[in-house]
Amino acid sequence: MHFRSIAYVIGTLLLVTSIAMLFPIAVSLIYQEGDLSALLISVAVAFGMGLPLWWFTPSHYELSFRDAVLIAVLGWVVISAVSTLPFIIHGSIPSFTDAFFEMMSGFTTTGATILNDIESVPHGLLFWRSETHLLGGMGFLTLTLIFLPHGMAGVRIFRAESSPGQVITKEKFLPRNRDAMIWLWSIYLGLNLLQTLLLWGGGMSMFDSLCHAFSTVATAGFSTKNASIGYYSNVYFDWVIIIFMFLGGMTFMLFYYMLKGEWNLVRLNTELRWYASIVVFFCGISTLILWMNGSYDGFFEALRYASFQIISLLTTTGFTTADYELWPQAALMLLYIVCFIGACAGSTTSGIKIVHFVIIWKYMVTSVKKIFFQPRTILPIHLNHRAIDSSAISLSICYFIANIFLLFVGAAVMVLVDSMDYQTAMSSVISALMNIGPGFGEIGPSENYSQISALGKWFLAWLMLVGRLEMFSALVLLFPSFWKR
Repeated sequence: MHFRSIAYVIGTLLLVTSIAMLFPIAVSLIYQEGDLSALLISVAVAFGMGLPLWWFTPSHYELSFRDAVLIAVLGWVVISAVSTLPFIIHGSIPSFTDAFFEMMSGFTTTGATILNDIESVPHGLLFWRSETHLLGGMGFLTLTLIFLPHGMAGVRIFRAESSPGQVITKEKFLPRNRDAMIWLWSIYLGLNLLQTLLLWGGGMSMFDSLCHAFSTVATAGFSTKNASIGYYSNVYFDWVIIIFMFLGGMTFMLFYYMLKGEWNLVRLNTELRWYASIVVFFCGISTLILWMNGSYDGFFEALRYASFQIISLLTTTGFTTADYELWPQAALMLLYIVCFIGACAGSTTSGIKIVHFVIIWKYMVTSVKKIFFQPRTILPIHLNHRAIDSSAISLSICYFIANIFLLFVGAAVMVLVDSMDYQTAMSSVISALMNIGPGFGEIGPSENYSQISALGKWFLAWLMLVGRLEMFSALVLLFPSFWKR
């Protein structure tokens, strides 16, 4: 391994983190709630750690794919650990375990929290907490690539952090140079700015508008209010957030096509059509259940609450406007199902991803046709009007099985570690691995993760990282062969 090159990238990550902390410092200066010194010390520590690694290691570096995988995992851990400093120093979250859980939840866009009274936290720290969503939503390493030298090293880092679904669809920004990353982040920040203006224009404060936009477009879930978006009980806010949660679940390459006027490529995108169809189906069925059950006053009220919760969990955002555990069992079952789906590959979402379900479904249909109807015919599987090879099919099946295996094993671990009921244990693992945030049982929409033991929090934090890196980049480190030359 090229350890000096790895140190250079980690140093760059720390410097970018220290720069990012300047924005909550500005917020702290505005509100003056006693969190300024904690933020200043944290900036100094992050900068002091990052500068020597960046300054005394070569900028013209080499990185193998193995190096890139290690950076992808180590980078998220280091940044999450350093980002705990403002909360620990201020005392808002005195425990390192709790603070690390909160920061890993932020950067991985999980949105799970241990805070019992979010509104008591100073605005500067709340802004940093929400900013972790902004940085992690598009991938912290993709931002760092802008500041790294050109070359194949950047490509390898990008691939190590990318989802398997992006390998299959081939619809991704290829980081051949900084321009690609600048395009990607410009689209991402543009969506954040647009949503901020829409929320602010509707009467939400600028601070809350920014924080909720960071959480929405990143499909994350941290709110500045204890009751999440339900605090506002505002129809306009709900629908704005619904729209941007849906947009955050789309492949970001499609926005690039839109800006270039290549609408035909958008129209022909298989995953987008499935995504839209799944959203319409689950929102429609949930609405009918809530309406017919009399859970809300009128059809449109049921549509609003059903659509918000369904899209929030489907896109792994995790915002809530209702205590859905009070809903009819049929509606709860639909919420359980969408937790397993996720949105599109190449989006800010986590989860299994729709593209894998599309490929598995097409493979099943093709297999039945070959066995019973056309045994001597070669039937290729197409995605976006392109044939996909057998390795992509194997990857989808493997990825699906690995997720299901981790869900059951993880639930068993949580039962043993925390002696919790199976529903809560299963839900906590689903929420962590799929980067959703709220779940069911003792971690439902009206609860949080504060009651979970320290060991349980570390295990869930690891699952958040595994889910954010789409499984393989994190799990490959557990193989002894990875560390052999």
